[in-house]
Amino acid sequence: MTQTEMSPSRFHRLRLYYESHEHAFDIAAFVGGFVFDIALLDRIDAWSTIIQQAVYLLLIAVILMQLFFAEGEPARDIGSMPAPKRWYYEYRTALVHFLLGTLLNLYTLFFFKSASLFVSFAFMLVLAALLVANESKRVKAQFGLSLKFALFSLCLLSFCAGIVPVFVGSIGPFVFMLSMLVACLPLAVINRRIHIHAPDRVQQARRQILLPFGLVLIGFLSLYLFRLIPPVPLSLPFVGVYHNVERNGDVYRLSHERPFWRIWNNGDQKFLAQPGDKIYVYFRIFSPARFSDQVLMRWYWKDNSGDWKLHDSIPIKILGGREEGFRGYGTKSNYQPGDWKLQVETTDEREIGRVYFDVSIVPEAPRNFEVDIE
Repeated sequence: MTQTEMSPSRFHRLRLYYESHEHAFDIAAFVGGFVFDIALLDRIDAWSTIIQQAVYLLLIAVILMQLFFAEGEPARDIGSMPAPKRWYYEYRTALVHFLLGTLLNLYTLFFFKSASLFVSFAFMLVLAALLVANESKRVKAQFGLSLKFALFSLCLLSFCAGIVPVFVGSIGPFVFMLSMLVACLPLAVINRRIHIHAPDRVQQARRQILLPFGLVLIGFLSLYLFRLIPPVPLSLPFVGVYHNVERNGDVYRLSHERPFWRIWNNGDQKFLAQPGDKIYVYFRIFSPARFSDQVLMRWYWKDNSGDWKLHDSIPIKILGGREEGFRGYGTKSNYQPGDWKLQVETTDEREIGRVYFDVSIVPEAPRNFEVDIE
C-alpha cells in the first residue's frame, strides 16, 4: 500500500477534526451569527432586513426537514458525493446554528430596543434558556432535533410578531393575535405535506415539530398576557428631562443645567425646581413608515410607602417613517419633590421605555441653561 493510500484525505481529516470539536463549532456558529448580524442590522421595516429573515427561515426549514426525514434512515455515503454536496451534508448542522444565531441576535436586539431593561431582560432569559438547553449534550441527545424546531419556532413567531405590525400599521392585541396566526401557517403547510407524502411519520412530526412549536406558541401567548413581550416594532431610542423644550420649525431646543460630568443622564434627571418651573420630558419614538398609532405618557411619583402612584396619563398620537424617530414631549406643572418616573406605553399598557428623575425644590436664583439641539 502506498503512502498516498495510507494517508487520510484532506476531507476525512477535516471531518475528524469537526467531529472532535463539534461543540466548539456549534458555539462559534452561533457567535458568528451574532457578530454578522450586528454588522448588518438595519431598520426593522427595511426590505433588506425582511427579505434576509425570510430567506434564513426558509433555509432553516429546508435543512431541518431534511434532518427530520433522515432520522432512522441508513447513513449516506458522504465520501462519494461531489464536493459541494459533501460539504453541505457535513456542515449543514453548523449552518443551521449560524442562521439561528443570526436570527436570534436580530430579535434580541429588536426586542431589547423596544422595551425597558426589565421587560427585555425577562424575554432574553427565555432566549438564553433555549440556547443553553440546545448546547447541553444530555438535552441534545434526547431532544436535539426537537430543540432545533423549537428555536426555529421562536424565530418564526418573533419574525411575525415584528413584521405583521409593520404591514398593518399599528399594534395591539388583535394585531398580535394575527401575527401568531400567520406564524402558524408554515407549520400547517409542513404538517399537511407530511400527512400526504409520509403518513408513517405523522407521530414523529407531532413529537418533533408540532409539540415544540405548540409549547413555544403557548410561551409567547403567556408572555404577552403578562406584558413581557416588548411592543415591537416600536422603540424608544431617546428620552430625557428638561427645564424647557421649544420647537422652531423642524428643530427642538432642549434647555437643561446638567453638569458636564453626568454623561449618563439625558437632561436634568436631577431636577432643581425653582418657583414657576415646569418639568418637560422630551422623547423620540421609532416607528415604521406608514405606522400610525397612539402612545401614553404616564407620570408616576413614589409615595412615602415606596409605591409608585400614577399622577397623569397623557395620550400622544405618533406617526412613523422619520429616520430618527417621531419626536414629542409632555409637560408637568403640578408636581411635588421626590422620586419620579415617566413611562411611555402603548394604549394597552405595554411599556416602550422609561426615565427616572428626582425633583428638589430650591430657592429662586440666577442660572445658565445649556441648550441641546434635536
